[in-house]
Amino acid sequence: MSFLSIILIGFAMSTDAFAAAIGKGAAMQRPRFPEALRAGAIFGAIEAITPVIGWALGLAAAAYVTAWDHWIAFVLLGVLGLRMVRAGLQQDAPADDDDDARPHGFWTLAATGFATSIDAMAVGVGLAFLDVNILLVAGVIGVCTLVMVTTGVMLGRALGAIVGKRAEIIGGLILIAIGSVILYEHLSGKGGGIGLA
Repeated sequence: MSFLSIILIGFAMSTDAFAAAIGKGAAMQRPRFPEALRAGAIFGAIEAITPVIGWALGLAAAAYVTAWDHWIAFVLLGVLGLRMVRAGLQQDAPADDDDDARPHGFWTLAATGFATSIDAMAVGVGLAFLDVNILLVAGVIGVCTLVMVTTGVMLGRALGAIVGKRAEIIGGLILIAIGSVILYEHLSGKGGGIGLA
């Protein structure tokens, strides 16, 4: 997998967290940069850990499914991408003012970060069937999420949920594209392209 693909995965994995951060920023009253950076660090750490967990689970099963690895990666990335596109196209329920007024403490942010990182765990499962450096991928996902969430919180009041939804659609399309490239490389005999350059 090329470094560009890893960067794109990092971006795609951070878009749902970005969408959540837009909502958090809109709910906070005049969020300051240290608050936004704290939220970004929490989301980024969780988003970096979950693909490693998924990768370890997938690696345990890799020996049994090596003949189908490219199809598994394609299906997992495709399904996750379609799910993100669908979520980006859906209308949000009206926000509860009482809920928005609650403080955004560590456990609230951690729970939100975990909820948005489930797809990163599934991507980690798919990456277990490919020749990738999972620590590099996890690090890139974590850094992308840190930047996206920090930015999302700061922009939340001004931009609202519309930008977050569009980011989620773009992230979903990127995952579908990466899954398609992986499948194409395997089926066309260009599997050498998945090694890290």
